[in-house]
Amino acid sequence: MTAPSPRFIAYERVSTARQGQSGLGLEAQRNTIDAFAGSRGADVLARFTEVESGRNPDRPELGKAIQLARLTGATLVIAKLDRLSRNAAFLLTLRDSGVKFVACDMPEANDLTVGIMALVAQQEREAISRRTKEALAVAKARGVKLGNPNGAAALRRAGKGGAALRAQVTDNAQAFARDLVPVIADIRSQGHTTLRAIAAELTARGMRTRRDGRWQVSNVRNLLGRFID
Repeated sequence: MTAPSPRFIAYERVSTARQGQSGLGLEAQRNTIDAFAGSRGADVLARFTEVESGRNPDRPELGKAIQLARLTGATLVIAKLDRLSRNAAFLLTLRDSGVKFVACDMPEANDLTVGIMALVAQQEREAISRRTKEALAVAKARGVKLGNPNGAAALRRAGKGGAALRAQVTDNAQAFARDLVPVIADIRSQGHTTLRAIAAELTARGMRTRRDGRWQVSNVRNLLGRFID
């Protein structure tokens, strides 16, 4: 008797906040998962896509994916575990879910692997927070007015002490734009090509700007100016 084909539940994630320097777009994740499923002779029963901030512990689509995997006995599959290795909440949810899971880039990963990653993620998050606070303290001591509307100008005036702050701001903006590349591409493919139309569609999809505001033409123009032609 021929053994039944493995069954996968795909979970794909696009971040709207800084998640490290390397971003894996939605299309790339899907291609990776499909290729992996093909190599294992597996059927992808369903896909769940999350668009969430790294600061947001709630992951409703992940919860849905885990629930379906539990009900069907399928394996939860993600494209790239190491991209999420600094996201402790995701890793702990995955570890404690009780469902079978596999990462295309680390198919040998198990509960112990994920648990260790979660500990490292927690330490790294605390280290980043500490470095940011130290940089803010240095900038404040130099007379920089923090949190004002002219934050960019304030950072320029911060001198050497503001280098960490400037780097953090730049990294946030670059990573945010990079992660939105596949989203913008999808919007354009549906015929929304003007700045105003793209802004309206981003808002309709429930997405917020990097500063948690509503999308305007100027936001879209600045975003496209970073990475998207």
